[in-house]
Amino acid sequence: MAVDRRVFLTALALAGATGARSTAAAAKPIVVVHKDPSCGCCGAWVEHIAAAGFPTRVVEDVRVNAVKARLGVPVAMRSCHTAEVDGYVIEGHVPVAALERLLAERPAVRGLAVPGMPIGSPGMEVPGEPAETYDVMAFGTDSAAVFMRFRGSDRIDG
Repeated sequence: MAVDRRVFLTALALAGATGARSTAAAAKPIVVVHKDPSCGCCGAWVEHIAAAGFPTRVVEDVRVNAVKARLGVPVAMRSCHTAEVDGYVIEGHVPVAALERLLAERPAVRGLAVPGMPIGSPGMEVPGEPAETYDVMAFGTDSAAVFMRFRGSDRIDG
């Protein structure tokens, strides 16, 4: 019986160690969000990302345009907040579905952007207003390209 108990306890310990590694491997990378202290919609976008399981850290800075320039966000693609995640730049109200696809596929781009602040995009929901259709753009290659298309937080490009 002592041998069976040792075998059982060893198997249990190994299963626990394997489970811990699996959980750690599945952990999502931290999203560091740079925003102006006076921006309210940025906080709503952070909540959208956090609700999907991404750990977040917010850095408030009145010089957020300097951060955008340092990270290579094209002027035409700029919005209200800029995030860094796992080597990529996320500009504006990018839906979590686009962020997850970016991290899964790892294309050779600098990042994703939702130029402007489309009504209905994550963090820009307005009660009683219909969500706008907008593009999530990939940038940092020779030219920007549509990465995904959304209406609100819903993907509409296939």
